[in-house]
Amino acid sequence: MHEARIETSKRSELVAVTEKVADAVREAGIGEGIVTVYVPHTTAGVTVNENADPDVARDMLAQLEEMVPWRQPFYAHGEGNSAAHVKASLMGSSVTLLVSDGRLALGTWQGGFFCEFDGPRTRRLLIAPRG
Repeated sequence: MHEARIETSKRSELVAVTEKVADAVREAGIGEGIVTVYVPHTTAGVTVNENADPDVARDMLAQLEEMVPWRQPFYAHGEGNSAAHVKASLMGSSVTLLVSDGRLALGTWQGGFFCEFDGPRTRRLLIAPRG
Protein backbone atom coordinates (compact mmCIF):
# COMPACT_ATOMS: atom_id res chain seq x y z
CA MET A 1 0.00 0.00 0.00
CA HIS A 2 1.28 3.42 -0.95
CA GLU A 3 0.11 6.71 0.50
CA ALA A 4 0.28 9.98 -1.40
CA ARG A 5 -0.27 13.41 0.13
CA ILE A 6 -2.49 15.76 -1.84
CA GLU A 7 -2.32 19.48 -1.14
CA THR A 8 -5.41 21.35 -2.28
CA SER A 9 -5.70 25.12 -2.58
CA LYS A 10 -9.40 25.69 -3.25
CA ARG A 11 -12.73 24.65 -1.79
CA SER A 12 -13.42 22.53 -4.89
CA GLU A 13 -10.82 21.29 -7.34
CA LEU A 14 -9.77 18.27 -9.32
CA VAL A 15 -6.11 17.37 -8.84
CA ALA A 16 -4.43 15.11 -11.42
CA VAL A 17 -3.04 12.00 -9.71
CA THR A 18 -2.28 9.67 -12.63
CA GLU A 19 1.48 9.97 -12.17
CA LYS A 20 1.27 9.24 -8.44
CA VAL A 21 -0.71 6.08 -9.20
CA ALA A 22 1.64 5.04 -12.02
CA ASP A 23 4.65 5.57 -9.74
CA ALA A 24 3.10 3.30 -7.09
CA VAL A 25 2.49 0.60 -9.71
CA ARG A 26 6.11 0.85 -10.92
CA GLU A 27 7.48 0.73 -7.36
CA ALA A 28 5.38 -2.36 -6.64
CA GLY A 29 6.78 -4.09 -9.72
CA ILE A 30 3.34 -5.18 -10.91
CA GLY A 31 3.29 -6.42 -14.51
CA GLU A 32 -0.33 -7.54 -14.78
CA GLY A 33 -3.06 -6.86 -12.25
CA ILE A 34 -5.08 -4.06 -10.75
CA VAL A 35 -4.57 -1.00 -8.65
CA THR A 36 -7.17 0.37 -6.27
CA VAL A 37 -7.10 4.09 -5.56
CA TYR A 38 -8.98 5.04 -2.40
CA VAL A 39 -9.75 8.35 -0.70
CA PRO A 40 -10.24 7.98 3.09
CA HIS A 41 -12.19 11.23 3.45
CA THR A 42 -15.92 11.97 3.53
CA THR A 43 -15.68 15.27 1.66
CA ALA A 44 -13.37 14.19 -1.17
CA GLY A 45 -13.51 11.60 -3.92
CA VAL A 46 -11.66 10.12 -6.87
CA THR A 47 -12.59 9.70 -10.52
CA VAL A 48 -11.22 8.92 -13.97
CA ASN A 49 -12.03 11.24 -16.84
CA GLU A 50 -10.42 13.22 -19.65
CA ASN A 51 -7.18 14.85 -18.59
CA ALA A 52 -6.06 16.37 -21.92
CA ASP A 53 -8.26 19.47 -21.77
CA PRO A 54 -8.42 21.30 -18.41
CA ASP A 55 -11.84 22.66 -19.40
CA VAL A 56 -13.30 19.21 -18.72
CA ALA A 57 -12.33 19.41 -15.04
CA ARG A 58 -13.66 22.97 -14.82
CA ASP A 59 -16.93 21.91 -16.47
CA MET A 60 -17.30 18.97 -14.09
CA LEU A 61 -16.80 21.21 -11.06
CA ALA A 62 -19.23 23.80 -12.43
CA GLN A 63 -21.92 21.17 -13.05
CA LEU A 64 -21.45 19.65 -9.59
CA GLU A 65 -21.81 23.11 -8.05
CA GLU A 66 -25.00 23.69 -10.02
CA MET A 67 -26.42 20.32 -8.98
CA VAL A 68 -25.26 20.58 -5.35
CA PRO A 69 -24.79 24.24 -4.35
CA TRP A 70 -22.70 25.02 -1.28
CA ARG A 71 -25.59 26.71 0.50
CA GLN A 72 -29.11 25.28 0.65
CA PRO A 73 -31.77 26.18 3.21
CA PHE A 74 -32.59 22.51 3.83
CA TYR A 75 -29.08 21.29 4.74
CA ALA A 76 -29.11 20.14 8.37
CA HIS A 77 -25.47 19.08 8.90
CA GLY A 78 -24.01 21.32 11.60
CA GLU A 79 -20.53 21.72 10.08
CA GLY A 80 -21.98 23.56 7.08
CA ASN A 81 -20.30 21.35 4.49
CA SER A 82 -23.19 19.13 3.42
CA ALA A 83 -22.58 19.92 -0.24
CA ALA A 84 -19.06 18.51 0.05
CA HIS A 85 -20.41 15.25 1.48
CA VAL A 86 -22.99 14.91 -1.30
CA LYS A 87 -20.45 15.66 -4.06
CA ALA A 88 -17.98 13.16 -2.58
CA SER A 89 -20.65 10.47 -2.62
CA LEU A 90 -21.55 11.30 -6.22
CA MET A 91 -17.92 10.93 -7.32
CA GLY A 92 -17.15 7.91 -5.15
CA SER A 93 -14.34 7.09 -2.75
CA SER A 94 -12.44 4.60 -4.92
CA VAL A 95 -11.59 3.49 -8.44
CA THR A 96 -10.00 0.27 -9.63
CA LEU A 97 -7.73 0.43 -12.66
CA LEU A 98 -6.20 -2.34 -14.73
CA VAL A 99 -2.45 -2.76 -15.02
CA SER A 100 -0.98 -4.29 -18.18
CA ASP A 101 2.71 -4.61 -19.03
CA GLY A 102 3.49 -2.67 -15.85
CA ARG A 103 1.47 0.35 -16.96
CA LEU A 104 -1.96 1.73 -16.19
CA ALA A 105 -4.41 0.56 -18.86
CA LEU A 106 -6.02 3.95 -19.35
CA GLY A 107 -7.57 5.24 -22.55
CA THR A 108 -5.71 7.82 -24.62
CA TRP A 109 -7.35 10.82 -22.96
CA GLN A 110 -8.02 9.35 -19.51
CA GLY A 111 -6.43 10.34 -16.23
CA GLY A 112 -7.12 9.98 -12.55
CA PHE A 113 -8.26 12.89 -10.41
CA PHE A 114 -8.46 13.50 -6.69
CA CYS A 115 -11.71 15.44 -6.14
CA GLU A 116 -11.58 18.05 -3.37
CA PHE A 117 -14.89 19.46 -2.17
CA ASP A 118 -14.03 20.95 1.25
CA GLY A 119 -10.61 22.52 0.86
CA PRO A 120 -8.10 23.79 1.00
CA ARG A 121 -6.61 20.88 2.94
CA THR A 122 -3.85 18.31 3.07
CA ARG A 123 -5.38 14.98 2.10
CA ARG A 124 -4.39 11.34 1.79
CA LEU A 125 -4.69 9.12 -1.26
CA LEU A 126 -4.22 5.39 -0.70
CA ILE A 127 -2.93 3.36 -3.66
CA ALA A 128 -2.94 -0.46 -3.54
CA PRO A 129 -1.39 -2.26 -6.53
CA ARG A 130 -2.06 -6.01 -6.76
CA GLY A 131 -0.51 -8.44 -9.22
